[in-house]
Amino acid sequence: MNYVNNETLLLIFVACTGAAVLLQAIVLLALLITARKALKLAHEQIEELRTNVLPVVSDTKRLLSTVGPKIESVASDFAVLTHSARTHGIRLEESATDILERVSRQSNRVDMMLTNALDTVDRAGAVVAEVLSVPIRQLAGMAAFARAAVGTLIGGAPRPQSEPQPTHSPADKDLFV
Repeated sequence: MNYVNNETLLLIFVACTGAAVLLQAIVLLALLITARKALKLAHEQIEELRTNVLPVVSDTKRLLSTVGPKIESVASDFAVLTHSARTHGIRLEESATDILERVSRQSNRVDMMLTNALDTVDRAGAVVAEVLSVPIRQLAGMAAFARAAVGTLIGGAPRPQSEPQPTHSPADKDLFV
C-alpha cells in the first residue's frame, strides 16, 4: 500500500474545505434571494393594507370626534335619569309601605269590630235561647201532662201488652240475609 504523503493530504483537505465553503456560499445566496422575495412580498402586502386601512382609520377618527361629545351627553343624561328613577322608586316604596301599614291597621280595627259584634250576637242568641227554652220546656211538659191526663180519662187504664209479636215468620227459616 502506498503511503500518502502530507502534501496530498493537505491538498485533499483544502479541496474539501473549498467545496464546503462553496456549498455554504450557495446556500447563503439561496437564503438571501428567498429573504428578498419574502421581504418584497411583505412590503407589497403592507402597502396594500396601508392603502385599505388608513382611510378606515381616518373615517373612524372623524366619526369618534363628532360622536364622542354626543355619547358623553347621552351618558350624563342617562346617569341623571337613573338617579331620578332611583329617588322616585325610593319615594314610591315609602308611600307603598305607609299605605300598607294603614291598611293593616284598618283591617285589624275592622276585624276587632266584627269580632266584637259577632261575640255580642252570639251572647244575645245564647241569652234568648236560655230565656225562651225554659218556658218552652215548661209548656211542653204541661202539654204532655195534659195529653196523658186526657188520654187516661178518656181511654181508661192503660192495657198491659200481650206477648211480643215475632218479627219473622216460620217460613223464613231457610233464608239468610
